[in-house]
Amino acid sequence: MQSTGTHEARFRLVFAHLGAVTAYARRRGSLDADALAAEVMMIAWRRLADVPEDDPRPWLYATARNLLLAESRKAATERRHRHELVAPETAAEVFELDPQLATALNELSPLEREALLLTAWEELTPTEAARALGIKPTAFRVRLLRARRRVEAKLAGLATAPDTKLTMERT
Repeated sequence: MQSTGTHEARFRLVFAHLGAVTAYARRRGSLDADALAAEVMMIAWRRLADVPEDDPRPWLYATARNLLLAESRKAATERRHRHELVAPETAAEVFELDPQLATALNELSPLEREALLLTAWEELTPTEAARALGIKPTAFRVRLLRARRRVEAKLAGLATAPDTKLTMERT
């Protein structure tokens, strides 16, 4: 068992990623990104032995993603109870994106979109992103390739329209 001082020092290294977790939650449309990031850090403190020492970001993003999914389910349940038909916020509405890129991203499946965003916005390597999603790196690379191809095809189709020029950088 680690001493309290060692435990606290290790957590400080994890806590240094609070801003990245908050940004992740905000870009994913969290209703309260600051509170969600704080909850991720509380979970990390309680489960510090489970947090990888080499790079805690994939673990932190996976935890944030699970909390976001729970937040989304709770919001959907509340809407059903109020009998409202409200479309969920998309990342494009929360985080300002070029409308054409937002359209292309919103046409991806949620898993493909998350694969693309983990590498583009969160700057994770495919191996780190695979860890964040709890899948094998090979499966992640296939998902990322599909997502890139679909976005590129959508943007290429939009680029043929008059006065529209968009490119997508490969990561």
